[in-house]
Amino acid sequence: MKNSMYLPFPSKGLYAITPDRLQGDALLAAAESAILGGAAVVQYRPKSGPASDRLSDGIRLQELCRTAGIPLIVNDSPRLAAEIGADGVHLGKNDGSVAAARHVLGDRAIVGISCYDSLERALRAEAEGANYVAFGALFPSATKPCASRARLETLREAGTRLQIPIVAIGGIDTTNGGQVIGAGADLVAAVEAVFGAADVARAARELCSLFHAPRKRRPHCDDA
Repeated sequence: MKNSMYLPFPSKGLYAITPDRLQGDALLAAAESAILGGAAVVQYRPKSGPASDRLSDGIRLQELCRTAGIPLIVNDSPRLAAEIGADGVHLGKNDGSVAAARHVLGDRAIVGISCYDSLERALRAEAEGANYVAFGALFPSATKPCASRARLETLREAGTRLQIPIVAIGGIDTTNGGQVIGAGADLVAAVEAVFGAADVARAARELCSLFHAPRKRRPHCDDA
């Protein structure tokens, strides 16, 4: 499935990442609730199950996100992103390059890069044409309990040197989200803080409310 109209990556907000345990109708219902709660972007993160199920769930999720007017990002796989017509892909250190992803998805697709605690990796990703970078885990994460930790200081320095949006990830919830936003994160990514809640829409709204407090805005390229 070819995406003829890629949506842009948002400049701030909640980046909701679906947990692998949600599939089929449950996945769609939870994603819809997160969007109703204000999620600015959704990442589809399937880690198990038959390829046919990942494809069908991804197509339905893309249709939901497109109707809502927000981008859908696929974790790890440019090929799956292309098959479902997603707006982009998020790449870890073993998932290939920005150039390789664009070869599959096209020049207008969103490509995000995990940078862990490495500002050097983030600067390189920006130079190679990435649309955003992600740092984490900022806090202990139930989704990735063994993930290496990133520092708030890295976010602060990244905010002074990068022009593309910065995503913070890893154990972020309403109790600590204000810290990462204050340190320079443009978006906060969450899995369990959203999809592990009894009321997904309410959880998403509460995380979105963290952005209402005024903070100094970083200049972006299009401000020049």
